[in-house]
Amino acid sequence: MKIFLKPGELCVCDRPTQVSTILGSCIAVTIFNQRLRVGAICHALLPKNPKGHDALRYVDSAISSMLQKLEAMGIGKNEMEVKLLGGADVLERTGTTQSVGQKNIETALEIITQEDLNLAGSDVGGRMGRKLHFYTHTGMVLFTRIKRIPHEQD
Repeated sequence: MKIFLKPGELCVCDRPTQVSTILGSCIAVTIFNQRLRVGAICHALLPKNPKGHDALRYVDSAISSMLQKLEAMGIGKNEMEVKLLGGADVLERTGTTQSVGQKNIETALEIITQEDLNLAGSDVGGRMGRKLHFYTHTGMVLFTRIKRIPHEQD
């Protein structure tokens, strides 16, 4: 099965599935469990969820939601292999403030550390977006860097 993951979505799959998405300043977090061959992925847009907003759009609450779903399946945090991708600086900015991409990365890394998760790999930051394919039954992530996010127009 193939799924295209849009911003603000996540999926947890217990059947072999290829999940694809395109990232700019957004991040994707993948979690894989070898024992049950279950994979989860989120596509989050912004770092922290102000109360009352769509939880899956935010890094902190999207990761929390994935962890809850996986733990409900009997998967312990010590059995989770995490990968982090995205968070590019794709928009021109001025000043010295952190970009949205940098804030997304920072928030994800804080949560991964707080939850004592195994970060098995990452490809974050930079100036280029990423197109990725996550294979839920193996945990493999393949990606290419892209110069321009296809849905953005001048």
